[in-house]
Amino acid sequence: MPEIPRRTLLGGGTLFLAGCTRLSSGKSSVTNGKPLSAPIVIAHRGASGERPEHTLASYELAIREGADFIEPDLVPTKDGHLVARHENNIADTSDVADHGEFTHRKTTKIIDGAKTTGWFTEDFTLAELKTLRAKERLPLLRPANAKFDGQFEIPTLAEIIALAKRASSETGRTIGIYPETKHPTYFASIGLGTDVPLVTQLAEAGWDSADAPVFIQSFEVDNLKRLAGLTKIRLIQLLDAKGGPADGAVSDYAAMTTPEGLRDIAAYAWGIGPNHSMILDSGLDLVTHAHAAGLRVHPWTFRAENYFLPSAFRKGINPRGHGDLIGAIRQQLAAGIDGFFTDFPHIGVEAIHQREI
Repeated sequence: MPEIPRRTLLGGGTLFLAGCTRLSSGKSSVTNGKPLSAPIVIAHRGASGERPEHTLASYELAIREGADFIEPDLVPTKDGHLVARHENNIADTSDVADHGEFTHRKTTKIIDGAKTTGWFTEDFTLAELKTLRAKERLPLLRPANAKFDGQFEIPTLAEIIALAKRASSETGRTIGIYPETKHPTYFASIGLGTDVPLVTQLAEAGWDSADAPVFIQSFEVDNLKRLAGLTKIRLIQLLDAKGGPADGAVSDYAAMTTPEGLRDIAAYAWGIGPNHSMILDSGLDLVTHAHAAGLRVHPWTFRAENYFLPSAFRKGINPRGHGDLIGAIRQQLAAGIDGFFTDFPHIGVEAIHQREI
């Protein structure tokens, strides 16, 4: 993947370099005896605000825009390969409905207690999935992305690892991956557990230590605890503002955000990935308590469209119009977050640049 000119990328070489050298800038602080790195930009499903999510094109663009990590959500195929899809139901993210040969595979399943109808990756071999093409999941909000429908394959974890390694070599900076294990309890229940295959594949790539350019994330708890016994790779406990882990290991996410709950997380995880709405919740003081427990904080997900932004950062009334995403990110950087997920990596890089100058 050739580099594009720095000035073309973000309007100036200095800005590009600011995005590319954050991990080695030497800027850090220490909390509870553990160093905290300068904030990182995590490309949520790639540059998914500009290309259909979870495609190599989306990940490649995110890397060119200066992302530190690219994020694949991982689900298994029938023959045990890990592929990147937002959900195992691929009805909204692929053209499977247009393939008459697969019409009979449409079905209804209960996934984490919710009934869902569609086509599921675990019912397809990798070879079959490779005959499909990705499509934009949010076409009404991102019509420009829909113009790329039908162009890109569903990528495997192996292809994403290869991309990250190739890009690291070509750009001279370390590009990491930030995989999420989707529905691990469900997949284990049908004989397609993802924890061991994920760790095995990462180890084969030479990534099996705490300083590997990898984070593994999950909304569940027990699989992270299992992973802690399988690998030294840094683990991230995902949290939401409502509900609780699908595995029922903890009553709800609210219990996990208390000082005691955060200390419990620190026993098996390196950090937390909360819904960004939780960061500025005055009743939580989440960043302070997480740092006190020795945890880093990577909130999700910062998107540019007014539809997703807090009201204070919207511009106009068009839900698909872009608001002040930089302002929203900088507000949370000021609160002390250690990194963040965004669908628009170039805007994330710019927000950090503005904070640093």
